Amino acid sequence: MNPKTDSQTVRVKLGPRSYDIDIASDQLAACARSVERWAQDREVSARQAFIVTDANVHKPHAAAVMQSLQDANWETHLAKVPAGETSKSLTVVAGLYDQLVDIQAGRQTLVIAVGGGVVGDLAGFVAATYTRGVPFVQVPTTLLAQVDSSVGGKVGINHAQGKNLIGAFHQPLGVFIDTSLLDTLPERDYRSGLAEVIKYGVILDEEFFAYLEQNVEGLNQRAPEVLRHVIARSCELKAQVVAADEYERTGLRAVLNYGHTFAHAYEALCGYGELTHGEAVAIGMVDAAQLAEWRGQVDGSLAQRQIALTEAVGLPTRLPEGCELKQDDVIARMKLDKKTVAGQLRFVLPTRLGHVEVFTDVDEADVRRVLSS
Repeated sequence: MNPKTDSQTVRVKLGPRSYDIDIASDQLAACARSVERWAQDREVSARQAFIVTDANVHKPHAAAVMQSLQDANWETHLAKVPAGETSKSLTVVAGLYDQLVDIQAGRQTLVIAVGGGVVGDLAGFVAATYTRGVPFVQVPTTLLAQVDSSVGGKVGINHAQGKNLIGAFHQPLGVFIDTSLLDTLPERDYRSGLAEVIKYGVILDEEFFAYLEQNVEGLNQRAPEVLRHVIARSCELKAQVVAADEYERTGLRAVLNYGHTFAHAYEALCGYGELTHGEAVAIGMVDAAQLAEWRGQVDGSLAQRQIALTEAVGLPTRLPEGCELKQDDVIARMKLDKKTVAGQLRFVLPTRLGHVEVFTDVDEADVRRVLSS
C-alpha cells in the first residue's frame, strides 16, 4: 500500500512473526490483495479461508471480505456467532472447531476475524489452538479493535470467574483496517474507541496528543484522512510496546493500562453495560492524571488538557449520575487488578505528557482523595 495516496502500512516488528497492518479507506472489496501478499510471504498455500463474524457485521462487511476472496479464487466458509461478550466461551469455540473439522480444515487453513474485539479474540483463540495453530488475519470493524485489540497477538475467551482467563499469544499474518467501516459504527461505540487513541498520546507521544487537540473536528466528523493518520499512529505506538514486551514478561506492556485500574473497577461496580469500556477508560485516565498531580509528578495543565480533549470528543470525565460508588468498594476492586502485587496498589501514572511509569508506592489516601473529588 502506498502511504502517499489514501492508504498506508504499519509494520509490527517481531522477528519471524513480524506482520503488516494495512490501513485504507473504501478498500474492503480489495482486501484479498493484502491477504494474498501475507499468505505468500508466510508460505500459506491452501487458499482456504474460514471467516468468523457476528450478526452485526455479517452484512455488509464479512460478506464483502468473502466476496473479495472468492473473486481471487479462494475457497471460503463463513461462521456467524452471536454478537456480544457471551460468544467468548468454550461452547462457541467448540462449535467453531466442529465447523473447521467439517470443512476438513488443515494447518494451512486461514482463519479471518471480521468484527470487533470479541470476534477478534474468539477467532484468534480458535486459530491459536486448532491443530496447535493455524494462520490468522484480523479485519477489525470498530475503532477500539482497530487501534487496540487487533494489534499485539493477545487472543482469548472468558471463564465464569473472569474475563480473558483462557487465552494465548498468537500473532496474525496481517491486519486489514478500512476506515470506511467506521461510518456504520454507532456513535457511542465510535467515541469509546477514541479513549484508547487519547491514551496513546498521553503515555507515549506528546506530539500525537497535540495533533488530536488540533483535529477535534475531523475526529468528530470521522474524516477519512484524519482517521487514517490517527489509526496508523496508534498502531505504530502499540506496535513499539508489543515489540519490546511481546509476551508481557518484562512489565513494559503495562503502560498500555493507563487509566485502567480505575476503569476496570468502575466497569464492574457500575454494572457491565452502564459504561462502555472506552467511557470507563476516559474517566479512569482523568482520575490517574489527577492522582499524578496530587502526588506532585505533573502540574495541573496535563489533567486540564486531557479533560478538555476528552470532553471535546464527547467522552465523559466523571461517573454518570446513578453510579455513586462507595470508596471501600472501589479500593477493594482495585486490589483485584492484575497489576496489584500482594495487595499493594500499583498505578500507571504520567510524569509528563507523553511518558508514564508504573508506581508501586501509591498511598491509598491519595486514591481516596481522587475518588472523593
